Amino acid sequence: MSANVDLNDRPEYDQVLQDIADYVLGYRVESQEALSTARHCLMDSLGCALLALRFPECTKHLGPLVEGTFVPRGARVPGTRFCLDPVKAAWDIGCLVRWLDYNDTWLAAEWGHPSDNLGAILAVADHLSQLAVSRGDAPLPLRVVLESMIMAHEIQGVLALDNAFNRVGLDHVLLVKVASTAVCAKLMGASREQVLSALSHAFVDGQALRTYRHAPNAGSRKSWAAGDASSRGVRLADIARRGEMGIPGVLSTRQWGFYDVSFSHTNVDLQTKTQNEREFRFSRGYGSYVMENVLFKISFPAEFHAQTACEAAVILHPQVRGRLHAIDRIVITTQESAIRIISKVGPLANPADRDHCLQYMTAVPLIFGHLTAEHYEDGFHAAHPIIDELREKMGVVEQPRYSRDYLDPDKRSIANAVQVFFQDGSCTENVEVEYPLGHRRRRTEGIPLLAEKFKASLATRFAPQRCAQIVELCSDQARLEAMPVNRFMELFVI
Repeated sequence: MSANVDLNDRPEYDQVLQDIADYVLGYRVESQEALSTARHCLMDSLGCALLALRFPECTKHLGPLVEGTFVPRGARVPGTRFCLDPVKAAWDIGCLVRWLDYNDTWLAAEWGHPSDNLGAILAVADHLSQLAVSRGDAPLPLRVVLESMIMAHEIQGVLALDNAFNRVGLDHVLLVKVASTAVCAKLMGASREQVLSALSHAFVDGQALRTYRHAPNAGSRKSWAAGDASSRGVRLADIARRGEMGIPGVLSTRQWGFYDVSFSHTNVDLQTKTQNEREFRFSRGYGSYVMENVLFKISFPAEFHAQTACEAAVILHPQVRGRLHAIDRIVITTQESAIRIISKVGPLANPADRDHCLQYMTAVPLIFGHLTAEHYEDGFHAAHPIIDELREKMGVVEQPRYSRDYLDPDKRSIANAVQVFFQDGSCTENVEVEYPLGHRRRRTEGIPLLAEKFKASLATRFAPQRCAQIVELCSDQARLEAMPVNRFMELFVI
């Protein structure tokens, strides 16, 4: 036989895909902690979406592709009057949830925001519920949404634990697309073969690069990229449900598969690199671990590696606010991941650039005692040159212990420390914060504040009576789980 031919034996689906499919089709959520956390995650994500509606740069993306169209039994976009096909609704909801960089976070070898999948989950669940009612059937209860969130969190988070897509230049929204594809296929009633097909198409897609998250190209695409990914998940699930064949060896096929094309450094000889060096690695199976340990952004709409630096800066604010022009230098001690993705010097071109700059996010609370989304806007930045003056005086250093504890599965800390030195030789204390307010270790302290964040976000869009109605519902786990999805979504229509 000639060596210049391909062996055309169609393989079994890659085991990674089979494990995800078996998880979404067979797992039963029993963890009350995960369900309770999912409820708070739902509240927080919708609150973030409502806050984003105040920003024209976000709202310009919303609505039907054909202006003026309305989709009967389509999916509603919270805080608006839009009723769209589920694919575009997932895009819009995902864009809103992520716009302000204020929703939940998962940090590991890869990082990301698992609630980015909520756009796909809500859009599909709302559409399916309305369709069921139109046929005289029962709509989906919110319990299904919470369970889907737990599964999407788990798929995205477990894949991220040991696999650094960022190190090969791929953006973490790849994991949003994979997770959204899996859970939406299940919601749509897909068979195992159809779930596998949908997942294979999610991986065979060309994947987003991280270019738009890093200097010197950081920009607003990072605020809608997750909505785009979750929307694609809905579309791929629908394609598979229509009977489209899958690509079984999408990950492992030599030369043409994901591992060789997208998950290997270009300076490595693929012929000598072993299979194990190219494959995804897993330190745990799928369950409810990620939802139980997810990180909430409670105090600051800021990239999560900087959350504890912002908190330290707020603590230092009373000591420095009257001596800003007497500052000689500022030292930020942080983890390796923060240095790699958000430490930057030089001009900051736009709000997306600023909310991914460790130095900017530390300077603002040092000066003003707090940090809000408005602090990233062009006008605010231009009006306060002291921000850039302090940025120029900042040094960023790695503390190896912070980097180790960041990856320790029993700790998952996101530590930062800030110390200010003055021209007269005096200095503040070195304020260290190891666990941010949204960490699992600070749940008792954080959840009441998360609820207040939700109430405040509702008040930006709805009348007091509607706000009270939504808060009362979302405060009752059993009642919320039993609520029909379509009726829940009606509460968020203006």
